[in-house]
Amino acid sequence: MPKATAQLPILPIPNLQTPTLNSNNSDNKIVTDWVYLDGRRLFQVTSTPANLGVRIETIQENLAQIKESYLQNQDGLLDIKVQDIKTAKEITVNGKYLVTLSEQDMRAQSLNFSNFDQEIKDLLQQRLQKTKQERQTQFLLQQGLVATGTGVAMIFMSWGVACLWHRSKQNQSQKILSTSQTVQPISNLLNLKQHQNLKEVKRRLVQLTQGGIWGGGTYFILGLFPQTRWLQVAIPAVVQIPLRLGFIGLLLYVGVRFSYVLIDRFASALVKSRVLLTPETSKRLQLRVSTISGITKSVVTAVWIGVGILAALATLGIDLIPLLAGASLVGVAVSLASQSLIKDAINGFLIIMEDQYALGDVIAVGDVGGLVENLNLRMTQLRDAEGRLITIPNSEIKVVANLSSRWSRADLTVPVTYQADVDKALDLIKGVASKMQIDEDWKQHIVDTPEVLGIDNFGDRGLIIRVWIKTQPLKQWDVSREFRRRLKIAFDQAGISIPIPQQAIWMNQTPVINYGVDGNGSVDSKTNI
Repeated sequence: MPKATAQLPILPIPNLQTPTLNSNNSDNKIVTDWVYLDGRRLFQVTSTPANLGVRIETIQENLAQIKESYLQNQDGLLDIKVQDIKTAKEITVNGKYLVTLSEQDMRAQSLNFSNFDQEIKDLLQQRLQKTKQERQTQFLLQQGLVATGTGVAMIFMSWGVACLWHRSKQNQSQKILSTSQTVQPISNLLNLKQHQNLKEVKRRLVQLTQGGIWGGGTYFILGLFPQTRWLQVAIPAVVQIPLRLGFIGLLLYVGVRFSYVLIDRFASALVKSRVLLTPETSKRLQLRVSTISGITKSVVTAVWIGVGILAALATLGIDLIPLLAGASLVGVAVSLASQSLIKDAINGFLIIMEDQYALGDVIAVGDVGGLVENLNLRMTQLRDAEGRLITIPNSEIKVVANLSSRWSRADLTVPVTYQADVDKALDLIKGVASKMQIDEDWKQHIVDTPEVLGIDNFGDRGLIIRVWIKTQPLKQWDVSREFRRRLKIAFDQAGISIPIPQQAIWMNQTPVINYGVDGNGSVDSKTNI
């Protein structure tokens, strides 16, 4: 007898496992699995894990032959017999052997155990008759109409989700343009990152929704026809593990992105707050907020990845308790072997929490210095004036000079010639500093009244006058250059010269005496100067 076209292949379905014997050996445990007819559960059988697959395969082959013979039989008669064989029951259909159910098999069924023979007969008769009815032309046409309607509904639902996604993107773009013109640059950057991460979360959710629409609709259509219904069992059994791992990966990605959204939103709200922060603290926070959010995102990402790995291992059926115990021992060994990394992380954490410096600051560490381009728990990277990228482990940073924390200062020394009028030079310097402070282009960079401290030293070039100008962070060099330019112009107009290195040389002339002999033979001396 040829096999039926809708025969269910042997599927490794890890369904319900109900151990009935207490044994330390897993090979002796009794597990259960289902026998299927046209993709629908029929009854359960029990066996050891090693023998269950072979038994299921044999029963499915017998059932396929019985079903094929019954479908070819025009009269549609069913002769189902249940015979007692010791403590088991042998079931035959139309004279063909189907299965022998043990006492454990019978107890695994959701049937009335006291009237088991009649219950199993009625079950087999109903399912086989339904199998024949579902292959009638009228039933197939009706199911075809349902499948067509389901396909049309899938198309409309997918189109609606796509329209909502495009409208959401347009509204989000308009919102970004409107907020970028009214908020501070750092807030604009945080809002931009927040919208980008939120857009990514929405995109993945839309993709998940589209996949659910088409996957769920296809799965439903497969169950409408008896010839394809077995795929409803085969597909989950075959792709069960990949689907779970993919779902875990998608949730992991969405969770990381959504965490980024929350971090950026919190940071943006903290920057915009004016209740708990003073103006000076707020400006400083704007400089270090990118550092804090970056470090927080790195930690959150590591946590999410750890959770995802554990979930994936649990999905693969790996016992996590001994794995975690082994991981703890490995962690102790790694920590002993990488003490420098631990020191780097601890010192990096203290640097960030104590606000010693942040991204965008200019610092000096030992003999090197520059702009902080990258900062994490392990290292600090500086870009010096020559463009070199300097990497310093955080554990090596003992003493650091921050040149841009909260405010900066332009420390200027102005040389003036000794022949100049000192009081006039001091008044001129004060005037240049005062005019620069009220200038529209420079007043936002100067945070306090410039201080002309007076004559600081007598140098080899002339008098040294010291000037302090308190500026915004990282603006001291710009202010210094502009102040020198304006002061040079003012000195030229006032006739005050800026001295250059000079040296005075004193020359003494010594008289020269010439000795000679006159005509009388006496010595005559003359002095030539």
